[in-house]
Amino acid sequence: MLLTIVIFLVVLSVLVFAHEMGHFWVARKIGVRAEEFGFGFPPRVWGFYKSQAGDWKQVRGNKEVSDAADTIYSINVIPMGGFVKIKGEDGENKEEGDSFASRSALERAAILLAGVSMNIVLAAVLISFGFMIGLPQSLDDIDPKAIVRDRQIQIIEVMPRSPAAVAELTAGDIVVGINGRNFQNSDELQEYINTHAGEKLPFTFKRAGREFSKDIIPEIRQETGRGGIGIAIGDTGIVRYSFFTAIWEGVKNTVLLTWAILVAFYELLAGILTGRGLGGELGGPVRIAQITGDAARMGLAYLINFTALLSINLAVINAFPFPALDGGRLLFLLIEKIKGSPVKKEVEGTIHYIGFALLMLLVVLVTYKDIARIWWGS
Repeated sequence: MLLTIVIFLVVLSVLVFAHEMGHFWVARKIGVRAEEFGFGFPPRVWGFYKSQAGDWKQVRGNKEVSDAADTIYSINVIPMGGFVKIKGEDGENKEEGDSFASRSALERAAILLAGVSMNIVLAAVLISFGFMIGLPQSLDDIDPKAIVRDRQIQIIEVMPRSPAAVAELTAGDIVVGINGRNFQNSDELQEYINTHAGEKLPFTFKRAGREFSKDIIPEIRQETGRGGIGIAIGDTGIVRYSFFTAIWEGVKNTVLLTWAILVAFYELLAGILTGRGLGGELGGPVRIAQITGDAARMGLAYLINFTALLSINLAVINAFPFPALDGGRLLFLLIEKIKGSPVKKEVEGTIHYIGFALLMLLVVLVTYKDIARIWWGS
């Protein structure tokens, strides 16, 4: 449990630090001053900066620094993620050229979008590196240049009220064999199950690196007319590429994953707005930590894959036009362009505050649901 928490915090720190670094880097490139950039969340423990006299100085604690010529680089009390303080981000110092507030809407939008962009870039880097050492992938329509090892048959979907659902199987479980027999591919497994419909079969599965057994009776499935236990399966394996091919595949897969997450997010919102419900399992920090621990136990390749997926999710959520998120700030920039003048800072600040409070309420509710699921199985 402790290892799971530590790995989750490290993964979260990398994602948040990369996000804040995106804001910092683009602000600097545009010529907007980043007053402070640090690892962890304030208050400050220690930092260093270049003074107006041109020499480097240290600062201990959270005291004010009056002679900094540029960014204060700091280490902060809460050792998780990072933060950047950009001059004029709340609308102040509008008359000064190195202030965020003094820049055009396009330049401000670039700074706001930089965090989202950096999370996408991080995902591409992680997936590219993963393909260099080997990543778990579906073997359908795989590139002929791929080097494949550890082939396995994996459950992609479990049909509701099916024998598999009754046996509490979940997407991601691996079918190891039946009655001690192994199978070369999913077609061979499906044919075996079909010919043994109505018989009790001793299945062996693997989940998060641990094997377990279930006795399941296949039935004639209405959707296929063949014997089955109500699962969709596919052939997967650890896929590796040469250096340059791995980079190309990393970028390509990042684009495809981003699009898939955007579509899933759209369907989630459409389901809520039309009254169809969530249409899937919504997990919060506790659930994510649990999955992170499972991925870590399965190996580095799975942890890299999951971290990249989480980074893309963070980017998509942050780009959503909701108050307190980067997308919400972009929305106010759009309103400013349309009406020809910015929204009053007091009004915008209040809206962002309410948005943040609602987000925190959602986190609390989803976290409660996660804990209830773990403790009471509800």
